Amino acid sequence: MTSSSSSFRNATSQQLAEALQHARDYTLSLFDCFAAAGMDAPVRVPQLRIINPPLWELGHTAWFAEWFILREAASSHPADAQSPCLLTKGDDWFDSARVPHRSRWTLDLPTSGGVKTYCYEVLDRVLDKLTREANTDEALYPYRLALAHEDMHGEAFHYTLQTLGLAAPRQAVERELAAYAPSEIAFPGGTLQLGSAATPGGGFVFDNERQAHAFHVAPFRMDSTLVSNAQYADFVTDGGYQNRQFWSHAGADWLMRQERSAPRYWQRDGGQWRTVRFGKLTTLDGAEPVRHVNLYEAQAYCAWAGRRLPTEAEWEYAALSGHPAFRWGQLWEWTASPFEPYPQFHADRYLEYSEPWFHTHQVLRGASFATPSRFGSAKFRNFYMPERDDIFAGFRTCAWPG
Repeated sequence: MTSSSSSFRNATSQQLAEALQHARDYTLSLFDCFAAAGMDAPVRVPQLRIINPPLWELGHTAWFAEWFILREAASSHPADAQSPCLLTKGDDWFDSARVPHRSRWTLDLPTSGGVKTYCYEVLDRVLDKLTREANTDEALYPYRLALAHEDMHGEAFHYTLQTLGLAAPRQAVERELAAYAPSEIAFPGGTLQLGSAATPGGGFVFDNERQAHAFHVAPFRMDSTLVSNAQYADFVTDGGYQNRQFWSHAGADWLMRQERSAPRYWQRDGGQWRTVRFGKLTTLDGAEPVRHVNLYEAQAYCAWAGRRLPTEAEWEYAALSGHPAFRWGQLWEWTASPFEPYPQFHADRYLEYSEPWFHTHQVLRGASFATPSRFGSAKFRNFYMPERDDIFAGFRTCAWPG
């Protein structure tokens, strides 16, 4: 995957209209996967910290678009909308900043049919309003923001399907991860413009990507591909989960609480490993990148292998280098970098997007097979808590200097 002219960041009004329609259709198709399993009603959804009730999440995506586009909110602050919600209790139901996570299972939400109707109504009005917008970054900002938000929740729906052991849409399952021959690339290093510059005509920029700044990257050697299942299985077989010398203090604490001896979803079956993918038990493909590993597991593997994780600056340097052997976009990739603000950071209109998560989350770079191609960017900073292993994440390694 590479950043390209088809990115949502530079999408025109017409491109946005098509993408917003596509995103909503896909969100609804994912919701139907939950409905087919009887999980359209929150009461039938397990209350887990890492997921939302699908009905709530569906309504939230439409509410977000209504808030920033139709209600012309200057920010996500509750007082900043210029008009009331189409739903009398919409703000009380679907504003993620005001609705605690644990309460989302017990809200008096509309039926799934009612929430779908709300989704259709919001999209119709959004598309109508879009026809009258100027083709400028400022005018199209809320549309691009709403599209990115829905694409992120669409990927989260994939995580939830996997977590709950439910079938995913055929097109998601059929996107198998390609296997590439592992190799190592030597990068010369140099000065990188880390982050994105918010310039007139430059397109959409997430707040945590600003401000773009010169950053020196020392020479480094990085894997061209992600660590494979077979490589990771060697670590497991060699007692990697039992040998605490490979684990950080935080990693060892997590491991003790989990009593884990292999990655999430791995099952030993005689002399081979099997894994669960969207509710189906399948033989683990040794050549595929290892997925559903958290930061601690990635760090422990690196310690065992005498390697290290790349920093996010090294990852961005490699992704922008144009080196033909450097491939990304199969899985999100853990980096060695904590999620911290760049110099001169200031929150954008979506106030809660980045700032509350600084210093507690870890940066991941790249994209996954469930990420829409229009979303992929070598500049994008994803971020999760270090223990998260439900996401479609893997890692690659770097050599230590010397």
